Amino acid sequence: MGAYSLDLRERVLADCDAGHCNDEVARKYRVSASWIRRLKQRRRETGSIAPRQRQAPPPQWTAHTVEICHAVEVQPDTTLKELRQALGLKLSEPTLCRALRKLRLSWKKKSCVPRNKIGPMLRPGATNGKRRCGRSRSNVLSSSMKPARTRG
Repeated sequence: MGAYSLDLRERVLADCDAGHCNDEVARKYRVSASWIRRLKQRRRETGSIAPRQRQAPPPQWTAHTVEICHAVEVQPDTTLKELRQALGLKLSEPTLCRALRKLRLSWKKKSCVPRNKIGPMLRPGATNGKRRCGRSRSNVLSSSMKPARTRG
């Protein structure tokens, strides 16, 4: 949820300044009494009632930008795992991937691993369980669903 609007903040403080208690104002504007208490405290300490600006810390990799760029420049065909080991930094592979994207650097996406030895699960010409167009399963009978023979 985002910050409350400046208009709401002004109305809340106007009612508080008019002598209403925090609980009454909180019920009227559907906010918490503790938020009103913090808003009044902020106005008293800083003189501002505007919402604080959120500031996320910089990513961990920004301090190592030069090393990352140099490592990719020297050997651009390394995988993320190999690049991470070569740098010797405590960065996860996803973090390193985000760094490379942000720096617009290209790197090798997959390692050279032999393909899986298990072949495809379907025989040539077999279906994968999807219904074919135009066929209805209601008129198809399996061996266990054949009608019983009539004697006679």
